[in-house]
Amino acid sequence: RHPTRHVELYRLGTDAVVADTPGFSSFDTERMELLRRATQAEGLANVEIDKVDGLLADYAKRRGAMVVVKGLRALSDFEYEFQMAQVNHQILPTVETLFMMTLPEHAYISSSVVRELAAFDGDFAPFLPAEVVPRVRAFFANRHVE
Repeated sequence: RHPTRHVELYRLGTDAVVADTPGFSSFDTERMELLRRATQAEGLANVEIDKVDGLLADYAKRRGAMVVVKGLRALSDFEYEFQMAQVNHQILPTVETLFMMTLPEHAYISSSVVRELAAFDGDFAPFLPAEVVPRVRAFFANRHVE
């Protein structure tokens, strides 16, 4: 499950979903709906789910964002996100990037791990909101059909 600590810092949060995520491109629209269900189930009325088509800096400018919150699990995440934050700052200096470290109990979880577990019929349920599990299970079950 994805921690939502950033919501406590701001009155309104937008969780933006990047388009064309590798391995899930055919699932992007449904991912957004599943994220909406999960945030509603958690009672996060102040979180909006939206899609980023293009540069994050352009999206932030259109939305009038002042802060972009990025979750980090490991040093490798930081290296990439630090570089992206620097580029975004060059494009849009009025937006700050805030890095939040994940809780230790979530540090090893990644979309790649969940995808691999799901693809090989492993138990991925503990890593996702309960509202999402049946649809992800069905998605991967359909991929096994030839």
